[in-house]
Amino acid sequence: MKRLFRVLPILAILVVATSCSSVRVAADYDTNARFGDYKTFAFFKTGIDKAEISDLDKRRILRAIEAELLTKGFTKSENPDILISLFTKSQQRVDVYNNYWGMGAWGWGGWGPGWGPGWGWGWNQPTVSTSTQGTLYIDLIDATKKELIWQGMGTGYLSRNMEKKEARIKEFVAKIMEKYPPGAQQ
Repeated sequence: MKRLFRVLPILAILVVATSCSSVRVAADYDTNARFGDYKTFAFFKTGIDKAEISDLDKRRILRAIEAELLTKGFTKSENPDILISLFTKSQQRVDVYNNYWGMGAWGWGGWGPGWGPGWGWGWNQPTVSTSTQGTLYIDLIDATKKELIWQGMGTGYLSRNMEKKEARIKEFVAKIMEKYPPGAQQ
């Protein structure tokens, strides 16, 4: 029984950590856009330069977007049909787990109801976990009209581990680009 109580906090942390691996995606688009007419792309440097992430991460994202578009049959061009832009948001999340367990009469101590030590045994070891949740927006802009025609968004937890970061970025981009063109994922 004691062993179970020692393992429970570790299991709780593992469940939280593994549940954070998915990317939630959504897309919005111009219903009047003729997505079948778009065959070529280029990156919109002005928009990409405004993204508040490192140049290394920008290059990782751009390479992943390019790979996804090439697999969809697009061609990179100096005279593109669509321009690709991106921007990002992130927020820090702090979770505090109060791992109290045990038996006893906490709450009926010498200081009145609700406070003070009672009898029995227990354990109170708070665990603090921090993670960064990021959102990546990929914008497709009609190059002729200079109008946004499609926007994909992916939200998920980011890895600080350098080896996992590139794979995580590819996962974000792949999940977002599954939504393009509209109706293709059905």
